[in-house]
Order: sequence, then C-alpha cells, then structure tokens
Amino acid sequence: MSYVGQSMKRFEDPRLVTGKGTFVGDLTLSDMLHAAVLRSQHAHARLRDVDVVAAGAVPGVVTVLTGADIAGVLPGLPTRAMTGERAVDALQAPEYPLLPYDKVCYVGQPIAVVVAHDPYVARDAVGLITVDYEPLAPILDPDAAAREDAAVIHEALGTNVAMRLRQRAGDLEGALAQADHVVRQRYVVQRIVPAPLETRGVLAQYQPQEDLLTVWNATQAPHRVKHFLVHLLQRPEQTVRVIAPDVGGSFGVKDCLFPEDVLIPYLAMRLRRPVKWIEERRENMLAYHGRGHSLDIEAAVRRDGVLLGIGVRVVADIGAYFLLTTPSAPFNVCRRIIGPYHIPAISIELAGVLTNKTPTGAYRGTGSPEAAFCIERTMDLIAHDLELDPAEVRRRNFIPPDAFPYQAATGLTYDSGNYAQGMERALELLDYPHWRTRARQQKPDEPLIGIGLATFLKSSGAAGDHRIESAEVTITPSGDIIIYTGISPHGQGSETSFAQIVADALGVHPAQVRVRHSDTALFPFGEGTSASRGLIVGGSAVYAVVQEARQHLAHLAAELLACAAENISFQNGRAFHRHKPEEQLTFAQLVAAASGRAKTPCADAVAPERGLIFSGTYTLPGAPFSFGAHAVVVEVSRETGQVTILRYVGIHDCGRIVNPRLVEGQIIGGIAQGLGQALSEDVVYSPEGQPLTGSLLDYALPKAHEVPPFILETLEVPSPTNPLGAKGIGSVSTVPAPAAVANAVLDALAGFGVRHLDTPLTAEKVWRAMQGGGTSAKQNLSF
Repeated sequence: MSYVGQSMKRFEDPRLVTGKGTFVGDLTLSDMLHAAVLRSQHAHARLRDVDVVAAGAVPGVVTVLTGADIAGVLPGLPTRAMTGERAVDALQAPEYPLLPYDKVCYVGQPIAVVVAHDPYVARDAVGLITVDYEPLAPILDPDAAAREDAAVIHEALGTNVAMRLRQRAGDLEGALAQADHVVRQRYVVQRIVPAPLETRGVLAQYQPQEDLLTVWNATQAPHRVKHFLVHLLQRPEQTVRVIAPDVGGSFGVKDCLFPEDVLIPYLAMRLRRPVKWIEERRENMLAYHGRGHSLDIEAAVRRDGVLLGIGVRVVADIGAYFLLTTPSAPFNVCRRIIGPYHIPAISIELAGVLTNKTPTGAYRGTGSPEAAFCIERTMDLIAHDLELDPAEVRRRNFIPPDAFPYQAATGLTYDSGNYAQGMERALELLDYPHWRTRARQQKPDEPLIGIGLATFLKSSGAAGDHRIESAEVTITPSGDIIIYTGISPHGQGSETSFAQIVADALGVHPAQVRVRHSDTALFPFGEGTSASRGLIVGGSAVYAVVQEARQHLAHLAAELLACAAENISFQNGRAFHRHKPEEQLTFAQLVAAASGRAKTPCADAVAPERGLIFSGTYTLPGAPFSFGAHAVVVEVSRETGQVTILRYVGIHDCGRIVNPRLVEGQIIGGIAQGLGQALSEDVVYSPEGQPLTGSLLDYALPKAHEVPPFILETLEVPSPTNPLGAKGIGSVSTVPAPAAVANAVLDALAGFGVRHLDTPLTAEKVWRAMQGGGTSAKQNLSF
C-alpha cells in the first residue's frame, strides 16, 4: 500500500503530550551555572557607566560580564548578505554588539550578564547593577527617521535608511496615463510578537580535555548556529557541537542569532563550567518583532477592473539593528506584492529604516502577509470605486492556468497553479450569493454583515543555500532503517512525513523508519527548518536518497535471487521476486550479503558495523508557489464595534500532499495567527520608546474560544520544481487571513463611508470609525 497521501498521526506526539519531551529548560548538567541578563530601560541613551560591584559581591555570583569586558574580543552579530537573486541596491547594517559599551538603542537591549550558582540569585544580582544613562531623544517614526534632516541613531552610518531597493518593469507612467481610474491608499501593517510557547534558551558546556564546546539551543537551525559560533568564537569547526532538543514553536524568532546565543557558550568556555540561560516571557517580547511595514500604493485600472500597473512605496521599520533575517521580510514584500495577478507594469521602492525599537525579522509568512494585505485591500477598493463585485475583479486579473511557468514583473517565476478554481471553490463553500443577499437586506437594528475575500501566493524554499539539503539513509545490520536529515523541525511533523516517503520506497511501515535530526554531530550538514522548506527541500533530499537506496537494494537482491532487477519488489521489510514471492530476502540478509562480499551493487555503501549507508544532496531548482483563497463572513456590532466571524472558508493548493492531517494542522495554526494580526495583536510604544504591550497582560494573543471553526479544502496542483510535487504549507495560511478579515469588516462598514482601517481591527477602532472618528492613514506616495 502507499502511505504517502494518508492522514497518519504524528509519531512525535505521544512523547510530547505525555510530558516526556526534552526542551532546553529541562536539561541539567552537574556543576551547572545559571545566567540572567540586565536589559536597557531606555530606548536611546548613552552609557556613562555600568557599575557591577554590588552584583559581583552577592554570595553565589560567579561573574558579571559587560560590554567593556568583551570589546575587541567578540565581534557583533551578523546579518544576511543580500546578494545574487536576493540582491538589493544598498544594505548597510550597523554593528550590533553582543553587549554595548557606549550606548543602547532599544528597550530590552542586553547590557550585562550575571552568572551564578542559582537562577534566582542571578536575577537578584541583576537588580543590583547600577547603570548611569544619559538619555537621548528616541527616534520611533520610520517616516520621520528616513528624512535627510533627521537625527541619526548610528552616527557611523550617517543615515537611518539602512536598506534600499528599487525595481521597475513595464511602463507605469503610461499605465497611469491610460487608466480610467487610479486607486491610492496607504496601509500600515503593525508590529507583532511571534510569542512561541517555548521561549528561547541556551545551555553550553565546555570540556577542556577534549577541547569540545557543546551547545543545546532552542533553534530552528543548529547547523547555522554552529557555523556562526565557529566564526564568532574563532574555534575549529570540529570542536563545536550544536544540538536542538525539542523546540516549542518558533514562527521565525528561533531562526536568528541573538547575543545570548554567543555569550552563553563564551561564558561556558571562560568559566570551564556549564552555563544555562532561559529567556523570560517579557524578555522574549522585547527581543524580536515581526511585520512593521507601511505600504503606499497607486494602482492604475481600466473601468472593467483590470489592473494596468501599480506603484508601491514600502517603508520597513527595521528597529535598532539588523538580525540575521531582518532584510528578508522587506525584500519579500517587494517581490511578492503582485500576488496571483497579471500586472504588466510596476514601480517598487523600498526604504528599510532604523528606529529605536526592537529589531524585526522573519515572522510566519515573512513579507507575504504584508504584501497580500496591500494588494488584496486594493482589489476591494477597486471593486468599491468601480461598483464591481470583488470576486469579479479578481477573476479578471488572475494569471490563467495556461500561462505557467509565469514570469512575474517582479522577477519571480511562478511554477504552477489554477487560481480561479481555488477562488470559485471558496465562494461555493462560503455560499457567497446568499451572504451578499443577506448583507443587502439587513435591517437598521441588526448587526452589520460583511463578506471578505483574499487570494494569495507564498513561495517556499527561499534562495541560495536554503535550496540545498542533504540526507542519509542507513540500513543497519539488524535491518532497521534510519534517516538522517539536516532539517530541524519544531512542530512540522517531519519525522512522520519523512517516514511515509521512505516507507513507500522500501516497502515497510512508517513506524519502522527512525528519523534523526537536529544534532550537528549526528549529521554534519543542514539548513534547518524555515521558509516552508522542510518537505519540499528536506523531504525531496530524503526521497532522492531513498530512491538510490532502493535501486541498489534491488540490484543486490536480483543478484542473490538470480533474476532481473526490475522483477524485485519490496514489501513488509523484504525484497522478493515478484513472480516467485516465496523467494525473498530480509533487509538484514541483504546487509549481511553486501558486507560479506567484496563486490556487490552496494559495495561502495557498506560501512563496517553501521550497515548500508546511502547519502546525497538535493538542490531545489526554483521555488514552488502555493496558492489559496480565503472567504470570510463577519458580523459587526453597531453598539460596540465587536467583530464576530460567522463563517471562514480556506482553500489551499500546497501541491502533492504527503500527510493531509499535518497539512490541516498547519493551516489551522496559520489562520489562527493571521486572526491575531487582524483583530487583536499590536506592539504599541509610548512617545519615550517604552513598549506598552511588553507582556501577555497587555498583548492580546487570540484565545482558543476566539478562533472559529474553519471550512477547509485542499487542491493538489503538483509543482514541477521537486520530485514530490510538493509546495510549502507551513506559513501559507497566515498570509491571506488579515486581508480577508479586514475586507469583510470594511465591507460591513461601507455604509458608514469608511474606506479603510488598518489592523488590528479592535472593537474600539471599529466603533470609532462608525462614529466618524477617521478612516484612513495619510498617504506618502513618492515614485
């Protein structure tokens, strides 16, 4: 039977749901020390002095580390080089010191680290450190910070605009001149906090006898962490081992490198004792944010709603420094702005601006939700202005199925899709005509009804080295099958889906396949899990290697059974002659035969004691593009502005599906996070740069009872980019949710003359809009 395509329960779950998982916080080593971090209370200030005498005198404190101690010893954090297919016009990232010695640039920036025998002693000692600040005026508005006459946060740069990109294709000026109508609107996509269930954590141990540094890190990419530790700590590669134990969610935050990721291993080497640091929730909420973009669009359209061209100016609120993934989101916004539509002329201008806020980086969807919010709200405004149905406007602009592979004006190549089919199915499941009729017939004393649509694209696999992954298939002398992969999952269910792929190839039950990952000593290569690359890149690597293993095993079995290789089949862990099923060999017998003979079809794969080993590397030639359509019905209270979702439909094309149950789980989680952005989540700062939503008492994550039931279906339009025909799903459903909900709410408010509201669409914001309290942010067009 075939296991690919079956809904199987995750093999990982029994251990996790019974409390037998092992996270960084669960790890304990003998003679272990604990670290706590002092963080800046100011958004922008010079450091006159950092007095650690009192803290160092506390019984149980081993050491206190400041910026002065490591100045000239440890370099700052790196960011991603935007070159090749991800090249930008300019990128000048300021130095991000592990610990500052001259000034701080955002609230929450690490200033000092206390190491003690007990975590509570370490935290108490942090409170005894005295910092003499010279406060400076914080720069919080990215538009104001981008002006030439603005004060500069990092004097060495001479500007706050640290990243620029400009792209043109087609004749936008001609499109604007020919247009029957031009839509102009500003959209502000707020900052949000990833808030994984498990915060970040690091445990490091240095063994001087072996000169071995072992680091346990709650990361998506242990091999990448090792790479940077080797570089930043100037250690030989073979002396660093990084392990990612169970990881309780990430959504992008654990794909970066932070000061603690380097400082804790450094302290472990310096003190010759294990050092552990676990991030508190407030620290987590001050360390990393997602989104934070404003987009000004100018869309030229014909009177029938067909787009002729768009001009977009994107301002990205970078924060005070660049983290590893910081450039990715604004870059992706620019490349993905046209969505699933044929738009022949574009002009895109990006300014990545430094502010005195927490650094930003990749967050589920990484630029796609921002782009989708802009183009999907614009499609609804086009429909509103031209008195057309929003679904019809989308139909008239979709890229047709016979146009693939499609070269978008932004430079991307879309691999496959049937966009109209997906939207039509969403409308059918929503019962679109019924709700349109009901909305028109609502009475003055009834709640408002609104219907919203959003379609979207999301590429997977990223670029450069992210498109490369390695795998190894080992068949042990006992006949067990072990898979080694550079993928490092944190909830995706890769152990299950990879086992299904291998089971089909080798004729075993998936439970007989063991998948090993997340340890640089077990497997030396890997790019980790991000950009929805787990299955399409990591799974394709496993598929390619297991096909090679199957071919070698078939030739070996054919030689032993004296038949042609094409007559060999695999089932129940055995190779057999398909025309003489009684002639069969177990995997253990095949391994023994290969090990005992000098020349066999598997001779090059034989390893003493380990069995038969097959390995290889897969490179994704181009990113596959997932598509989907969301359709939403909301009810808005006239008295309070409260938004209630009555019906939510999601259609997703993620290519060939290996495990529908895993896909459904990813979709539900993604929509839930999109609903948080749409309705409640928002990072708010005071004029002094103090975060006003720095804890879960103030920051409104969606609760379980606020997430409605979903009506979900999947399309399977295989991607030609990989042997599985798969497309990404991990971040896909987050992309359209904010736009779909916003479109529904604004549809409900249309009778009040409300043209646009930015998310989150809180009850107060919606109520004020109905009272005439303002409907649209200012525009900032400059093309």
